[in-house]
Amino acid sequence: MSLTVLSSSPMLTVQDRGRPGWRQYGVSAAGAMDPGALRLANALCGNDAEAAALEFGGFGGRFKTERPLRFAVTGGACDIRVGERLLQPDESHRLEPGEVLSIGALRGATWGYVAFSGGIATPEVMGARSTHLRFGVGGLDGRRLQDGDALPLQEDAPGPLLRAPAPVPSRPDQPIRVLAGPQDDYFDATILARLESEDFALTAQRDRMASVLDGPDLPARGGHDIISDGTMPGAIQVPGSGKPIVLMAECQTTGGYPKIATVITADRPRLAQMPTGTRFRFARVTREEAEAALRQATGALDARIASLAEKPADPFASDYLLSCDLVGGIFDPEALMEGGPS
Repeated sequence: MSLTVLSSSPMLTVQDRGRPGWRQYGVSAAGAMDPGALRLANALCGNDAEAAALEFGGFGGRFKTERPLRFAVTGGACDIRVGERLLQPDESHRLEPGEVLSIGALRGATWGYVAFSGGIATPEVMGARSTHLRFGVGGLDGRRLQDGDALPLQEDAPGPLLRAPAPVPSRPDQPIRVLAGPQDDYFDATILARLESEDFALTAQRDRMASVLDGPDLPARGGHDIISDGTMPGAIQVPGSGKPIVLMAECQTTGGYPKIATVITADRPRLAQMPTGTRFRFARVTREEAEAALRQATGALDARIASLAEKPADPFASDYLLSCDLVGGIFDPEALMEGGPS
């Protein structure tokens, strides 16, 4: 059985948690830009955390299936419809054969995820199904999905329709936390201070590999060329232009620009999800603070997934209505009454 892509966004790919362990061969792990959103989508569909789903940038597209299944959309608020029924993100819903799932533009986010019960069953390459566009491996022929593509699906087991509790909102002014280096000694103290004291903004020059920032120049007194060494997602490279580049999920494994700092693991998804043009600041933290932040973020996601609950039989229950985003369209009680296993 397969899932058919009727229309696709320009950045629609198959993604899972990535393929660690291949960096010594020049292949980065890739995987989801927002791993937590992917994990939540899979949990809502009863999948294990390793299952493959769809990642989209900006807007999703239109899909249909040959078998009844459950699906969930996470990552941010957007217009989700089966036919004309408006549905909610961060919940699982049913899609029947012949019905069309439409996913519109994200609001206040950049990367969205669509999981399907059972998971996508494209062949594993080096232990993962993630699409690595730079190397053309994984997913469907190592490429972005196109109109008319058919994706195989894993067998699934019946399960309830679930909803996730609302996440704890982050403050809009919360800085992106970084660890200094590893080449921070290439920069004067005044430049290191500039990294924290002035605003930066995400430019339209961004993809799964890296994001170019606009903001103050960060000239390196030691020069902008180093003997190539290892890189990792979150590293902030500074080329000769003085404009920093933040490496993302599909970054190269080595690079020849000095790295002034590295975005901590806990904050990388938040940076990835910021819409183009968003202004923010960096804040340096210690290794101990970075590790504590990761434990806190992981614990919060664990708790949210542990709190998944079946959608209520009564679509007019006050606690359920308060959890719904009714701004994007017309409230449809029939869409909220999809109870029971698929």
